[in-house]
Amino acid sequence: MTAPLRVVVADDQALVRTGFRMILTADAIDVVAEATNGAEAVDAVRRTLPDVVLMDVRMPEMDGLEATRRILTGGTAEPRVIILTTFDLDHYVYAALSAGASGFLLKDVTPEHLVAAVRMVRSGDALLAPAITRRLVERFARRSADPTAPHRDLSTLTPRELEVLRLLAQGLSNAELAAHLHLSEATVKTHVARILGKLGLRDRVQAVVVAYETGLVSPGGG
Repeated sequence: MTAPLRVVVADDQALVRTGFRMILTADAIDVVAEATNGAEAVDAVRRTLPDVVLMDVRMPEMDGLEATRRILTGGTAEPRVIILTTFDLDHYVYAALSAGASGFLLKDVTPEHLVAAVRMVRSGDALLAPAITRRLVERFARRSADPTAPHRDLSTLTPRELEVLRLLAQGLSNAELAAHLHLSEATVKTHVARILGKLGLRDRVQAVVVAYETGLVSPGGG
């Protein structure tokens, strides 16, 4: 048997934390800690080494963006971070994706979607809502690229990998990529893994951000 998923829930609203704990626990997912602000979230992650963090983007003392940055830099066993928000087209959410968060969920998410998202992101599938993620990135990428972020050199990618990255940035799933390129899903997964490895990216969400920030894909275009 595989060990149960371990999750930290960070939100300044007790009702949200309690609700998410009940939903996850009912599906045999362990909530190993709760946090009411970003500083508590960072401490909880260091203490409990969870697989996934559900992180509210707006919290007192330290927001979810700064907490995400701290959690995902320098840790040996970095968890996947899912941002919680009430508003999908939010600059803070975009900044968190740029910082390495694996996706985001609206707080009114259904219990089924919450559980599926936590399991999905743990397995490495990060693009939780391709259409919304693309819209978010299109709105913010070109005008808010983080000057402190490492420069991504796309010249290391082969022409096929560039093509895969371009399509991935448009929100295509592995199955859709395979159909479009007349490849097997296994081959597509290999291409995606190589792209992430060459560019030093954590997952597909960061790949979408990079595709826009480098100009490989342009807002409103392809």
